[in-house]
Amino acid sequence: MGNAIIEALFDTKAIRVAPEDTPFWYTSGRLGPFFINTHFLLENEAAAGEVLKRIEQAIANDRLTAPEEIFDMMLAYYNKGGTFKMVSDKLAEEASKLDFDFISGGERRDYFFSMMPAYLLGKPHLTIFKDMTYVYSEKIEGQAVAASEIELTGKKALHIADLVTEASSYERAWIPVIRNNGAEITDTVAVVDRHQGGEEVLKGLGVELHALTGIDEQLFDEALTNGVINENQKAMILHFLESPAEYMTAFIKAHPDFIENEIAKGGKNKERAELAISKGYC
Repeated sequence: MGNAIIEALFDTKAIRVAPEDTPFWYTSGRLGPFFINTHFLLENEAAAGEVLKRIEQAIANDRLTAPEEIFDMMLAYYNKGGTFKMVSDKLAEEASKLDFDFISGGERRDYFFSMMPAYLLGKPHLTIFKDMTYVYSEKIEGQAVAASEIELTGKKALHIADLVTEASSYERAWIPVIRNNGAEITDTVAVVDRHQGGEEVLKGLGVELHALTGIDEQLFDEALTNGVINENQKAMILHFLESPAEYMTAFIKAHPDFIENEIAKGGKNKERAELAISKGYC
């Protein structure tokens, strides 16, 4: 493929495309033809899943030592070379074009991609947690200090994220944490933009999005050319990209027994199908 990031997304199975007759359930209760797990770019699903568990444990144990512990894991994968090094280097290159004093990353998947650029560019790192608390590392390879011990007034943040969909985490937590503590943010870098309204939301918040790649027709054109997907899968994806709601309506109409069969399977399938019904999606 021409785009190294796109190639890496498929090679690590960070993007998985469903068979034409078996779409994926999303947590929202919607159906969709592909799944994105950007953190698989670390190496593969197994490695990313194990590191994610270790991140959760590090945060639970001690939030002041967690950033250094997480960084050590990321550095080990970076030093192995391969996909993660390539992506980290591209993020650092993109970040180097922008004006900022420190890099921020939000719990949990942002950490995969925010810490290495901070290290490579010699910038401090603001580690933000889901509950909107945070710690600050003057050097990401060193121990962090508590929020009460730092002064962010007048400084400028660059948030680095794994994936931007609707930018809800930015709106709810990441941007407020930065701005409520006297710092500013005008730019963010992401590995992937899903092109589902996030860029417009960020623009409305005064933040410009810089993404290494986006989920658009070009990405799946390359996938088709390289035999990763077939024509029917591409048509399904393009329908979804044009209108996720219409895609689901059309699929259910063409497969009238699908919801009943999903409920019969029990477990997550049943939960998602019932959620879809309760929300009026089908």
